[in-house]
Amino acid sequence: MNALSPKPASLPFDAAEFSKRLLSVTQKINAARNIDEVMLDLGTDICDLFQADRLSIYLVSEDKAAIISRVKTGLNAFKDLRLPLAEQSIAGYSGLCKKMLNLADVYDDQELKRIHPSLRFLQAVDKKTGYRTKQMLVAPVVDAGNAELIGVVQLINTRNGAPFGSAAEDGMRQFCQTLAIAFRQRMNAIVQRTKYDFLISDGVISPEDFQQATRLARQQGLDVEAVLRKEFRVDIPAIGHALSKYFEVPYEPVRRTRAKPVELLKSIKREQAEQSQWLPIEARGDLVQIVCLDPERTRSSRVVSNFFPKLRADYCVTTIEDFKQMLSAFFGASVTDESDIAAMLSEMSEAQLEQDDESLGEPVSAAADNELVKLVNKIIIDAHAQGASDIHIEPYPGRAKTEVRFRRDGSLAHYIDIPAAYRDAMVARIKIMCDLDISEKRRPQDGKIRFKKFGPLDIELRVATVPSAGGVEDVVMRILAAGEPIPIDKLGISKTNMPRLKSAISKPYGLFFVCGPTGSGKTTTLHSVLGFLNTPDTKIWTAEDPVEITQKGLRQVQVNKKAGLDFATVMKSFLRADPDIIMVGEMRDKETTSIGIEASLTGHLVFATLHTNSAPESITRLLDMGMDPFNFADALLGILAQRLAKRLCGECKQAYEPSVEEMKSLVQEYCAELLHTASFKLDRKASYEKIYRELVGNFADSEGKFKLYKPIGCAVCSGTGYKGRVGLHELLIASDSIKKLIQEHARVAEILAVCLDEGMRTLKMDGIEKVFQGVTDMVQVRAVSIK
Repeated sequence: MNALSPKPASLPFDAAEFSKRLLSVTQKINAARNIDEVMLDLGTDICDLFQADRLSIYLVSEDKAAIISRVKTGLNAFKDLRLPLAEQSIAGYSGLCKKMLNLADVYDDQELKRIHPSLRFLQAVDKKTGYRTKQMLVAPVVDAGNAELIGVVQLINTRNGAPFGSAAEDGMRQFCQTLAIAFRQRMNAIVQRTKYDFLISDGVISPEDFQQATRLARQQGLDVEAVLRKEFRVDIPAIGHALSKYFEVPYEPVRRTRAKPVELLKSIKREQAEQSQWLPIEARGDLVQIVCLDPERTRSSRVVSNFFPKLRADYCVTTIEDFKQMLSAFFGASVTDESDIAAMLSEMSEAQLEQDDESLGEPVSAAADNELVKLVNKIIIDAHAQGASDIHIEPYPGRAKTEVRFRRDGSLAHYIDIPAAYRDAMVARIKIMCDLDISEKRRPQDGKIRFKKFGPLDIELRVATVPSAGGVEDVVMRILAAGEPIPIDKLGISKTNMPRLKSAISKPYGLFFVCGPTGSGKTTTLHSVLGFLNTPDTKIWTAEDPVEITQKGLRQVQVNKKAGLDFATVMKSFLRADPDIIMVGEMRDKETTSIGIEASLTGHLVFATLHTNSAPESITRLLDMGMDPFNFADALLGILAQRLAKRLCGECKQAYEPSVEEMKSLVQEYCAELLHTASFKLDRKASYEKIYRELVGNFADSEGKFKLYKPIGCAVCSGTGYKGRVGLHELLIASDSIKKLIQEHARVAEILAVCLDEGMRTLKMDGIEKVFQGVTDMVQVRAVSIK
């Protein structure tokens, strides 16, 4: 015990009784298969031994610089809590100095300073959980042979509220000696770091070969299992049995004789099974057998109970190759199982490729036409599999090849070049798929492909053909993001904007706009808002062109201009159909906007999109359409401007500590929009320092340090450093002062200044906050934020 620690009263148990109970716990520790079992499963027994409320057991990390404790976060989910061996934490100090600490109140700074001036209690967990830590008895677990630190034991709070006594200290010393012996004997058991490590312990592969396999998998962008099978000739059953030992569930191989469980697969789509990596394979009574790649993750997600609420799940593990074959057996061949693009091109008639310029526009042979059908299907399938939003087919005149490009995460990337001989036939094939006139090549046309009629994917594509220079036609196909709406809390809207947004859209009537350029996610956001408001007692009508996202409970109307069904016509019909909420795909003309304002003033909640650059500019745009400023001001609830910036790849992004100059530059850029606001005009220096402190308080770590992230590039993100996109938002709430400015036809600069004073963050400010959060970087924020 530290000489400056308090001299507490003894806890109510005698030495003989303690020794007897310690023997019982020791037997359980010796019976444990590994250290994880001691740390996670024997906590209650050890707490009962010491009459303590809580227990933490830490092990020294491999680099000897920290101690690590496994914390249970779910039924079968865990996370590691890492503390440095330093004076900044109680357990870390005990391990560093190899001393026992007995504290009467960890919140007593004077008691901590008597031990060491830098010692402090980490209060974050208490603040998060509401639990009050008070007494603490902490002791190092030291190998008696070489005095090497193995771990640290931490007891928290006595059950009678008194400090830990001298009997508890003596008991802790005995207990730590027992743990030291048990841990030293089982140190090899905790080295299981990956699910394939039993391949090593079973002698299937050497540790050196496994490290090489891991390295190759990382370099080639493959999973480890594929490399083990291909390069090291490890067979699938051996991998399956290793996984079975790791997850402690049976291994289930693919069985050709297994019948397809039709009833179990009714509500499961192939894409869901591929993404969540589990399948139901058999039902027996009230038990459903689930095969999956990661039983712990699948069990803890509880997704199986959502599909089979009346059945109990029995889990088994399988290999990636087995799982792929099960998918093919249950759902048919994979959409990516078609032959390679290069192989398709090579199979096309060589004679056709040798055509001269005069015959380039002539029809291709029947055999080549069949290959062309496969080629167009393959392009669409690959675009969908790669997460592309658009397919661009760009032919060039003469004998130049036709280039195909995909737009992913907002950027175009080359996909394949098609020989010139097939450009007209390919365009004609696409026109046939969407019922366009194949003889008309001089005027633009647009249509829609329901791909389910032609291929294995149930998707829709919006098609536009555009005549371009040289007598050729470009084709652009937009893959419509059909599916369920994203929950509003998953949109990436900041904690500051979210309550303001929910407050605005929860009003019983009024007008709310979402603005931004094409492809900025406006429709997705509006459907998330409607999903938030969609209740059984609400009637919601939507007018969209096209209907991309469907929701149960919404009555959705597809605009058809050829049939005379435009937005204004649909809006007029809605007003006679007893709506509570109306959503209009776009307000681009005076008539539609006037009807929307009228509807909002007569007791309806109206949502719409606009193609404008920012929230304040949307106001002047609508007034320029000829809207009455008084009616418009009364109707307006708010305007949400948004952009999509590229998200840093979560697999390869690299953290770094920015320099003071970089931090100042970022904060100055953050404050640039505020220079003309009333608060900055009064005292620019004080306002700047206040914002700097707020940013530090909100985004710095527990030690007051910032960490920014930069792109690196890996196989997951195709070497770009970016994967997916994140929304940047600018939320204008129509306060009384804003409405007054609207009625006075105020300039955009005046409206912007008042909005900023009232707490609005511009697109760039919201982007900079997401840079501080490590979601994106300034290159991407500047790319989508004009100012």
